[in-house]
Amino acid sequence: MENKKKQGKLKRILAKRGMGQVITVTIGLVALVIVFALLNPYFLTGRNISNLLRQIAPTLLTGIGQSYVLITGNIDLSIGSVVGMSCMTSATLMTKGVNPWVAVLITYLACLLIGLLNGKLISKAKLPAFIATLGTMTIARGIAQIVNNNYNTDSIGEAAEGFMNFFYYGKTLGLFNTIWITIVIWLVFNFLLSRTRTGRHLYAVGSNMHAAHLSGVNISSTVTKAYLVSAFCSATVGLITTATSGMGTMDAGNGYELYAVAASVIGGVSTLGGQGILLGTVIGASVWGVLQNGLQFAGAPVAIRNIVIGVIVIITVLLDLVVRQNKKVGTGKVGTGKTTSIGLKHKA
Repeated sequence: MENKKKQGKLKRILAKRGMGQVITVTIGLVALVIVFALLNPYFLTGRNISNLLRQIAPTLLTGIGQSYVLITGNIDLSIGSVVGMSCMTSATLMTKGVNPWVAVLITYLACLLIGLLNGKLISKAKLPAFIATLGTMTIARGIAQIVNNNYNTDSIGEAAEGFMNFFYYGKTLGLFNTIWITIVIWLVFNFLLSRTRTGRHLYAVGSNMHAAHLSGVNISSTVTKAYLVSAFCSATVGLITTATSGMGTMDAGNGYELYAVAASVIGGVSTLGGQGILLGTVIGASVWGVLQNGLQFAGAPVAIRNIVIGVIVIITVLLDLVVRQNKKVGTGKVGTGKTTSIGLKHKA
């Protein structure tokens, strides 16, 4: 009886959306760690692991936001620019004498407005997600440039020491606060996605928007929530960036939308929507971080590191498309998909 219960529990775990790829990628991650550890003994030292975790944190945070959006069958190209907007807005306010925590609150509100705009443009105005978030990407980057008159900010100063310690330099129980912040945010949004009605609605919209609507799901509210999560995570990364450098830089966050997609799709979140778990995003972000860190130890130039990541993302998405197509063939549902806001097909 106990064996049957264990087998049943194992089947339920394996049946979760994207769990198969999570297991596969985890095996690949372990293999990468072993290879890089053999190439350079310093790779597995406590100091490097601590720095590696702190390096992975921003990718994981933006990956969480992108995962939420991808699960609904959409995409968020504004992530990197919202990171830059958050960095410049918070730093500019602090250099103007605003209390750091008031600056943090204002920054979050401003970034959440971008998320709200994304959600409404896509769900209400019916703009394709690619176009809508391309537009808000440009708007957010423009705000990052204009808040301090097209200049990087000065140092945020000693008055913001508490802010910098909270978001980056400080430690709690031996771990950098950046890591703790990431863990807490992951736990909250993983619970929301896996244990609540909102999470079920996100998957339903991504699997079949028309069927979700007929089932009583508020499509506009659900899509908007996904973009608000993405904006919140991006704003947090922007604050971490400000705390790291002690100033605001207009190019902060460049390329982060691509890192977020990499973390998500490598970890099993489907670009076709309706599939993926945030545990996979952790593994995907870890693969990205280990590759970057390990290839750096191996002396590989930045260009090679970027090429390797790009190839892995392409292969991962292609595999997802092949698996999805095979499932449709197996269930006799080929050609019965419904086009969503980004022009991708979902099962009817």
